[in-house]
Amino acid sequence: MDSPLNSEIESFFDSAPPLNDRAAISQKLKEFIALNSSESGTRRVACVTSGGTTVPLEQRCVRYIDNFSSGHRGAASTEHLIKMGYAVIFLYRRGTCEPYCSSLPDDAFLECFEVTEESAVQVCQPYSEAVKRAIRDHHAAVAGGLLLKLPFTTIFEYLQMLQMIAVSSRSLGPCSMFYLAAAVSDFYVPWKSMAEHKIQSGSGPLDMQLLQVPKMLSVLRKEWAPMAFCISFKLETDAEILLEKADMARKKYGMHAVVANELLSRKEQVVVVTNNGKIPVYRDKTSSDSDVEKPLTKLLVDRHSVYIKDSNT
Repeated sequence: MDSPLNSEIESFFDSAPPLNDRAAISQKLKEFIALNSSESGTRRVACVTSGGTTVPLEQRCVRYIDNFSSGHRGAASTEHLIKMGYAVIFLYRRGTCEPYCSSLPDDAFLECFEVTEESAVQVCQPYSEAVKRAIRDHHAAVAGGLLLKLPFTTIFEYLQMLQMIAVSSRSLGPCSMFYLAAAVSDFYVPWKSMAEHKIQSGSGPLDMQLLQVPKMLSVLRKEWAPMAFCISFKLETDAEILLEKADMARKKYGMHAVVANELLSRKEQVVVVTNNGKIPVYRDKTSSDSDVEKPLTKLLVDRHSVYIKDSNT
């Protein structure tokens, strides 16, 4: 008999609109994983999720509920993981931070270029080296088969694509890592009960019932990718409950590690919660261009190495 959780998950996917480009995504995943697997050895492959999911309120969506996330942590972590030899499937919210773009201005396209007296377009001098470095590093990662970027917007797209990635990664065994930094919606409106057109404000107060998004982490660990090394993130605004909540999530969902970050200090420090204890990680304040993601990914890669070794003995 199906468990209540599996029934909820089945109901969620049944209610979700199908991905428009499902076949193309499936083919990209197949090719990317095959490229990073060979008889001589399998490269470690990380799925990094990044940015926040949206919950549409109409099928032809005008209004939606959003989750706060700039995507910086996922983008920066992707860069560090690639430097440490990983191939990365970057599952990210459209419009949020992307790898190799952190040194560019927010409105990169307009601010990085200028028109010369000869009406030619060139890179502005202040951004010249940053733009060249971003283009060079991004091209090298994609051309080398080390980076596959898959964008999402809604909670429906995100969870369908996460399932596809997890199932496709099974062949990698313990060499697969899930670095789940995306801010995932807790509630949703089932597609079939959603208004097709824009909700009219003249109809009076809006009364809408949201269902709870089924917790997919335990299914990811037990069924979709049972051999993968899994890291989730817990964000709280109250530091006093953060570590307790992170440890509860680790135990409940079977995560190998949970990264606890408090909203106001998340760029300076985090705490990695494992079954062996709680490990604080700090940004190197002696360097102006450092970030907390560098020591964080280094710690998690070391833990992944131990996990792979233990799995093969």
